[in-house]
Amino acid sequence: MPDPAAVSASAPPARRRAIAAWCLYDWASNAWPTVISSFVFAAYMTREVAPNPEVGTAWWGTATALAGIVVALASPLLGAIADRSGRRKPWVGAFTALTVAVAACLWTVAPEADLLLRGSVLIALGTAMFELSQVFYNAMLREIAPAGKLGRVSGWAWALGYAGGLSCLTTCLLLLVFPEPPLFGLDAAAAEPVRASALVVAAWFALFSLPFFLIVPDRPASGLSTTAAARAGLAQLIASLKRLWPDHRAIAHYLIARMIYTDGLNTLFTFGGVYAAGTFGMGFRDILIFGIVLNVAAGLGAMTFAWIDDWMGPKRTILISLVGLIGFGVAALAVDSVSALYVTGCGLGLFIGPAQSASRSMMARMAPAHLQTEMFGLYALSGKATAFVGPALVGWVTLWAGSQRAGMATILVFFVVGLALLWRVPAPKGEAA
Repeated sequence: MPDPAAVSASAPPARRRAIAAWCLYDWASNAWPTVISSFVFAAYMTREVAPNPEVGTAWWGTATALAGIVVALASPLLGAIADRSGRRKPWVGAFTALTVAVAACLWTVAPEADLLLRGSVLIALGTAMFELSQVFYNAMLREIAPAGKLGRVSGWAWALGYAGGLSCLTTCLLLLVFPEPPLFGLDAAAAEPVRASALVVAAWFALFSLPFFLIVPDRPASGLSTTAAARAGLAQLIASLKRLWPDHRAIAHYLIARMIYTDGLNTLFTFGGVYAAGTFGMGFRDILIFGIVLNVAAGLGAMTFAWIDDWMGPKRTILISLVGLIGFGVAALAVDSVSALYVTGCGLGLFIGPAQSASRSMMARMAPAHLQTEMFGLYALSGKATAFVGPALVGWVTLWAGSQRAGMATILVFFVVGLALLWRVPAPKGEAA
């Protein structure tokens, strides 16, 4: 993968180090969604801690939904406060520390039904803290990336995030989950190898995020006290919401479009393994391998399309990605063999990464410089406001039609509608019409 520091050879060494350190935070932070939310701990909570998978799925869904509500309500206000107080790194640091602490506490969730509530609370809290850290981290992109290189820095950081998450997952699988008997004297009967993966996530996140805090520059403090910043931030948020439609109509249109197609992306990740298991009969290890392959493809897609983002603009990059997702999505619903599913899954992955990374760079280009964090708060809100719709629609259509293929087909609707809405959004300044 190209070195993010080489994104601008003419930039001074301090600038290049800051870019590399900013990108490395993606490598560090993606340990949580990959190991905890998507693969290892999600399966452990629903299968081993809960009395049965149905109850576990319900509790897991409730925990992640509560986290989404917290993020949707808190992120715009906290972003507005940060814009008034000036600095962003303290916010990233606070939410990073809380995520690391929660990950470490997950070690205490033994495979006992009485601990299902504790585990669910920790998952809800950790997921919310992780998502809030991303609000302030993403808002720094415009100040970190050199002019004309927003897409490359965002795309390469996103690719590095996929690589970091998969590296952490591979470490957990090879050292903790797969060995029989377990290494390090861990007790398999008490699920200690799986629970120890949360400790690896905590250490991984803490260790690899250090360069971000030590090297990346921050804006100077505004001098406002916390109380004054909170009051000013709340007033600014109210004013911004009032004038969002008349003064920032293009941003409003974009956030609505992103809300729709992001719901499709999130649902695809949520039900990809379920579809592979139910329709193609994949076992747990096969699903893990399929997930790893899908994430590798997504990382490669984010890296490959990074320069296309700067060349053609983020809007065109997202539109191309959505067309690719629709095409490979139709193919994935039509195939019957596992090998064909791998091929179509890789195709989907190649366009998932750029859809996500270009969405971030488009928000950075569209948002006014003095409202970056607040607008990224609204950006986070748009990613969570309707997060329940996609999973609910897949579940109900699957039940009604008696077919997972029919249920998964509803995801294509989100991509088509999102594409149609994005088509009408004006391109950011500097991007060709």
